[in-house]
Amino acid sequence: MKQLIIAIDGPAGAGKSTVAKLTAQKLNYNYIDTGAMYRAVAWRALDEKAELSDQAIAALARDLDLQLDYINGTTKVTVAGQDITEAIRTPEVSRLVPKVAQVGEIRKIMLELQRNMAKSGGVVMDGRDIGTHVLPDADIKIFLTASIAERAKRRWLELTEKGYTINLAELETEIAARDKEDSERELAPLIAAPDAVNIDTTQLSIDEAVTKILALARRD
Repeated sequence: MKQLIIAIDGPAGAGKSTVAKLTAQKLNYNYIDTGAMYRAVAWRALDEKAELSDQAIAALARDLDLQLDYINGTTKVTVAGQDITEAIRTPEVSRLVPKVAQVGEIRKIMLELQRNMAKSGGVVMDGRDIGTHVLPDADIKIFLTASIAERAKRRWLELTEKGYTINLAELETEIAARDKEDSERELAPLIAAPDAVNIDTTQLSIDEAVTKILALARRD
């Protein structure tokens, strides 16, 4: 059976990572969390209290000893041997990620890494420009979305379960602003590829979304 390349794009909180992980598990594929790669750069900038200029952040990305290991359904993220899997999910990192993702030099560095990871197939990769820019020749392209209210609620639940005190209304505002930044940025904006299959998860369970993608994979 052909080892497919599956690209899953969509805005923050649409369920991309969860859906992509489960799809990879079901197909026995590798899962590549591109968002974690940008988060790792943002984490390092904050951890080193670096100047947050484009040039300074790009310099950090060039020297980033980053490794992603997908083991038993979990992506372990390490920088220079330090496990930062949980550290990259803080609200502070989340707020910096859009700025990091807009830096052209950083996107070039990540693009090369991502394409190398996917070249042999048997991969599910999620992000915001995978089907349009990173892997334009992917066998299956999915654009996963959900309403802003639903995405904010999911993120709020995730953060409160980890002990953070978050205002839901403020989170909705942040997510709407993130959508605007991602979709209007000049370099590799968040848009659905013309040949992508749109899946709205507002009223879908994770399993239902995964089932739709598996049906497409089995058809190829």
